[in-house]
Amino acid sequence: MRKLEDIVSLCKRRGFIFPGSDVYGGFAGTWDFGPLGVTLKKKIMDEWWSYFVDNRDDIYGIDAAILMNPKTWVASGHVATFADPLVECKECKSRFRADKIADGISESVTTEEFLATHTKCPVCGKENWGPIRKFNMMFRTHVGAVLPEDTQENPELAEKNIAYLRPETAQGIFTNYKNVVDTFYPSLPFGLAQQGKAFRNEISPRDFILRDRECSQMEIEYFVHPNNWEAEFEKIYKECDNFFKTRMGLKLSDINHLEVAPEDRAHYSKRTVDFMFNYPNGEEELMGLAYRTDFDLQNIARESGKSMDYRDKITGETFVPHVIEPSIGVERLFLAVISTAYTEDEVNGEKRIVLKLPENLAPYKFCVSPLLKNKPELVAKAKEVYDKLRAKYGNVTWDDSGNIGKRYRKQDEIGTPKCVVIDFDTLEDSTVTVRDRDTTEQTRVKINDL
Repeated sequence: MRKLEDIVSLCKRRGFIFPGSDVYGGFAGTWDFGPLGVTLKKKIMDEWWSYFVDNRDDIYGIDAAILMNPKTWVASGHVATFADPLVECKECKSRFRADKIADGISESVTTEEFLATHTKCPVCGKENWGPIRKFNMMFRTHVGAVLPEDTQENPELAEKNIAYLRPETAQGIFTNYKNVVDTFYPSLPFGLAQQGKAFRNEISPRDFILRDRECSQMEIEYFVHPNNWEAEFEKIYKECDNFFKTRMGLKLSDINHLEVAPEDRAHYSKRTVDFMFNYPNGEEELMGLAYRTDFDLQNIARESGKSMDYRDKITGETFVPHVIEPSIGVERLFLAVISTAYTEDEVNGEKRIVLKLPENLAPYKFCVSPLLKNKPELVAKAKEVYDKLRAKYGNVTWDDSGNIGKRYRKQDEIGTPKCVVIDFDTLEDSTVTVRDRDTTEQTRVKINDL
């Protein structure tokens, strides 16, 4: 059975993910992607872009600024509603998100409901709680040369210089809707896609990279005629499942589609389906698919005074489009991919850890090794093979450390599908040994056939 602590250990041991600022003792809710992790992460993001943007003619890409006019977050409702229920232990002063430490309650929990659960503090073990308070999760910052201390006696100046690190990438898409319509005039339905950083001041970041304070998102806002939203929603629903199966190597049996109840939906949504994934620590949200109606565009029109109308090219009808939004957290997808791939088995009576990553996601496609690194003729031939494969595939690695068995185990753990070994027979007949990661079978192959 895969365990989260085993995956965390593998990620650090093999250079996928390190704790943020590790040399200084870490920084809660932050993680650094190492050489293999950043490669896997980039491949995941590239596959998503290829599937949803490059292979379609109805979705356009954008890259909006992280810092946006503060009116953005007023119009979107984030200033008023983007909050979690915060509860503080009166004994040890530790703070937690109430709905995450008590069983059977929702984000809209009241103080009375929380106290009725008789939850003990995870830190001190006492049951002495303060009242539930709403905690806005947006990170505040100040722009310009005015410092926060300069504004203490001037509230108007303070408000003028406040900005936020974006808590989602979606609003950068909505604020560019009119720009794209005016410059490209695309036919409906059409979508705008974006990948980028988002920041959330989580009360209690936890579960490795599942809930952290800095993450990457991949989002599409798909603009549709108000009468057609249901049909378009179902199309995207199926496309997301197909993407997870064909591009990410996930098992659909590990994904549960949860129809979110009206009282649990975000304030902008009229229908939401959460794609829940069976992670090692239990079922958690992998992505969300939401029908946002015209909520965002109407709010922008109200706050900016500019029309968000779309004029149909054929009928001449004028209306504000409705929106369907598939939103995926990259780190959550990363963990789903690596959790699915993580396997423990036995080879010749010896326990083995292997990442059975899909070949399109594996950080390296091949590992090339000389059987013995102290034999110049083997090293020279191996370098020749390495250069050929690298010229063709790019993501090829070299390994001549330790014996061949240890090299195999290392490459198994980082998910390399094939190991190519150059031995003395190679010098005679130009064949190499190709060892398969998943089956451990070894085959002799001509160099030119690699």
